[in-house]
Amino acid sequence: MDAAPAFDPIAPAARLAGRRILITGAGSGIGRRTAALFAAEGARLALLDRNEAGLAETAAGLDAGCFAADVTDEDAVNSAVAAGAAFLGGLDGVVNAAGITEIGTLEQTDFATWRRVMAVNLDGTFLVCRAALPHLRAAEFATIVNIASGQALLPGPSLSAYAASKGGVLTLSRALAAELAPRIRVNAICPGIVDTPMVSGNAVRAAAPDLSRYALKRMASALEIAQALLFLTGRESAFVTGAALAVDGGRTFH
Repeated sequence: MDAAPAFDPIAPAARLAGRRILITGAGSGIGRRTAALFAAEGARLALLDRNEAGLAETAAGLDAGCFAADVTDEDAVNSAVAAGAAFLGGLDGVVNAAGITEIGTLEQTDFATWRRVMAVNLDGTFLVCRAALPHLRAAEFATIVNIASGQALLPGPSLSAYAASKGGVLTLSRALAAELAPRIRVNAICPGIVDTPMVSGNAVRAAAPDLSRYALKRMASALEIAQALLFLTGRESAFVTGAALAVDGGRTFH
């Protein structure tokens, strides 16, 4: 299995200078790497995750506040988002990176598992967007970027719950883009397989990831996903809303 090629990250250029960004799922994986990149680009951050220890590790050395919450708990989300906005003096953007995956056929997926995946991936995205909305409406250049999945564009076998939840995230993002324009831009990214703890924690996928349909024949690094999130959060994408950006090494185009 080929790894992501080693390269120097693009030199920071203050692309997010002065912007106040809330990142969910910041305790590990894509959320953690995004926090580091956004901080290097000048953003001030409110980091949300149910993993308090992970949040503390992410925030070390960053201009960031940590707010523990389970994204499936409406009251906890409302409180955490309000506290994060108060800490930053408002919100200019949201990145919804919190998510889980479950591998299993239809017969192997019981209803409790189905509901858990939907609750974290889809309900959590909805709850965070809704809680952040009053703060984003007060901002001059507001953005929401939700992490969907390449599975939302081209589902594969044994991932029905995950694909359905991420398909919901993608459609929600498009609906919000229509509803909240022109004041707030809303986009989604659709990653393929990414080298994160969520992948390495799944023994089947970590031991034998199926890269046969990936044109680039490798997993993405978390940094490569974070850079796509940076583009959609910054001013370089000022005329982009309602987009579904595939960051998947070519899996869904062929």
